[in-house]
Amino acid sequence: MVKWVMALAMVGMAGAPAAAQRQEVLVSAAASLAQVMETIARTYESRSGTRVVVNTGASNTLARQITAGATVDLFISADEAQMDAVRNDVVAGSRVNLLSNQLAIAVPADRQRTLRSARELTGPAFKRIAMGDPAAVPAGVYAKAYLEKLGIWSAVASKIVPSASVRLALAAVENGAADAAIVYRTDLNAARGASLALAIPRAEGPRILYPAAVIRSGRNRDAATRLLAWLRSAEAMKVFEAAGFSRAG
Repeated sequence: MVKWVMALAMVGMAGAPAAAQRQEVLVSAAASLAQVMETIARTYESRSGTRVVVNTGASNTLARQITAGATVDLFISADEAQMDAVRNDVVAGSRVNLLSNQLAIAVPADRQRTLRSARELTGPAFKRIAMGDPAAVPAGVYAKAYLEKLGIWSAVASKIVPSASVRLALAAVENGAADAAIVYRTDLNAARGASLALAIPRAEGPRILYPAAVIRSGRNRDAATRLLAWLRSAEAMKVFEAAGFSRAG
């Protein structure tokens, strides 16, 4: 009898982690989503009882982690290219365009100024311009495309300070290492040492999309699918919109 009770106890102990695991969803999200995803995660936890763990970073870094086999339930990228890079790891039919954003130019808070056009970045007042690495980081890719559209990329290319993420580009302005940074408009919401100099009108700037998809390597596919569906709900969109994002069109 004692052996039987002990055996049942051991079975219960072995099953407990698996049960707890089913109540956790691991989300890898673009660095620009760091603050809002923490809010979203806590809200969803209170609604569903499912724990949401958020891992944020440069989208290209997160994509490399996924292709290398990292256990991720849900991936939210800041551009389509990085989601394309993990296409073989995505659960079929789960990919959706979730959010949109816009570019902005930030300057140090102690040197506040308003720009009428990004063309002013070609002037002598801007010696160092931080932005995400245009060869890999989505924000940098978007920024380079916009500067090329304006016809000024060749004039500012030598001034560019490439950063590993959009948040690091903003930090370069905040700590005085750069005279300006091209970031997402939403990044300025939490900035303390930087101010907005110019918001690039959505109609003029590149189409910025944040695709999301359930990842095959995840342990909690059903829970991730439910979370993604909720992220597209009116309730979740109100939180995203309060942070400056908009629903992907």
